[in-house]
Amino acid sequence: MLTLIAASGQVFAQYPAKPIRLVLGFAPGGAADAVSRAIGDPLGRLLGQPVIIDNRPGNGSSLAAELVAKAPADGYTMLIASPSSQSVNPAMNKDLGYVPERDFAPITKVTSSPLVVAVHPSVPARSIPELIAHAKRSPGKLNFGSSGNGSAPHLGAVLFSRVAGVEMVHVPYKGGGPAVQALLAGDVQVAFATPPSVLPLVTAGRLRGLAVTTRQASSSVPGLPGMEEAGLPGYDLTFWYGFFVPVATPQEVIRKLFTATTQVLQRADVKSILAKEGTDVVGSKSPEDFAAFLREDAKLWQQLVKDTGAKVD
Repeated sequence: MLTLIAASGQVFAQYPAKPIRLVLGFAPGGAADAVSRAIGDPLGRLLGQPVIIDNRPGNGSSLAAELVAKAPADGYTMLIASPSSQSVNPAMNKDLGYVPERDFAPITKVTSSPLVVAVHPSVPARSIPELIAHAKRSPGKLNFGSSGNGSAPHLGAVLFSRVAGVEMVHVPYKGGGPAVQALLAGDVQVAFATPPSVLPLVTAGRLRGLAVTTRQASSSVPGLPGMEEAGLPGYDLTFWYGFFVPVATPQEVIRKLFTATTQVLQRADVKSILAKEGTDVVGSKSPEDFAAFLREDAKLWQQLVKDTGAKVD
């Protein structure tokens, strides 16, 4: 038995000995993809093995979460997840193939940002009050795109509809990238989008940004008001991404991934890349600190699902 334990310890001391797969539940071109690539490349160089980005869109990111939950717990399969798969989807669908607190070991939060309320230029609204007025004049005629059923952009728009007293139609896509492309094409007229997926188009004048979803303005998205300043003080929503591994992953591996990711998040070039995308680098103090944050954060999202009556389409 002692020999087996010693051999096991030696194996994990050599971790990683092969490429690591970072699974995300959305198509290329969205925020999760941008964050994964900004962090994954330097993380791979630091660990001495490449971090391979594996896009697995579908079911509001739940397909990716289920894949990682059932993967070998050896540190070679990680999940980048948001409130969508960790809090919102479980609150909306009791038949998922995973239970977050049972099936995942948290590593660290990596980013935090508001969502951006963006509209197609054909929408006659240049402010939140004008958007609300337009939606009330045409109930059920405005379509909003999201990165999938149960995603934060989906729930963010549902909350907006409830607080503002308007009716909009949800059109889910397989990621933030496709949702924003649909907005750009005019297939949908509104999106509550992650900054990396929409800000370049807002800056280029191809889409119109109206506000960020936090109560106050955000330094990571200059030039756009917070919801209180924009005229909807009862609205406040923040979005994050974090790293997870299957729950039985050895603590030595979790600590190594946490330490390496923390070092990458402290790099000026990584912060600069993500700042340009409207995303703040926000690491956790420890895996335990991230776990405590998740327990409290889940209460907020679950209550939001309950209060808004949001359902999987």
